[in-house]
Amino acid sequence: QVQLVESGGGLVQDGGSLRLSCAASRRTFSGRAMGWFRQRPGKEREFVAAISASGSTTYYADSVKGRFAISRDNAKNTVSLQMNSLKPEDTAVYYCAANKNGGLSRSSTYSASTYDYWGQGTQVTVSS
Repeated sequence: QVQLVESGGGLVQDGGSLRLSCAASRRTFSGRAMGWFRQRPGKEREFVAAISASGSTTYYADSVKGRFAISRDNAKNTVSLQMNSLKPEDTAVYYCAANKNGGLSRSSTYSASTYDYWGQGTQVTVSS
């Protein structure tokens, strides 16, 4: 049973914007922090952004801080990632993930091992 489904990826030029969305089942969304990770070509999967279950706390990787914004709609069981000022190095497959917990802490937010549900990924390509 598919729990998380990402959408919104595509091809964009350097400096452009994209908005990723992730639709979740209530079971995998309600009461859980949500995160976005990405895997660039030849690299390991890395943390991008996360948001607590209430939406009151967010974390960002330094590489995207000030350019990306994570948000969630608890009524619709969706989490989004607004990506602005995109760079070629942002090219990656982006994954939505549901954390095991509702709150966020520095020790749990950045580690993929604290997320137990993952989407299939959506490709983002930024051309120079």
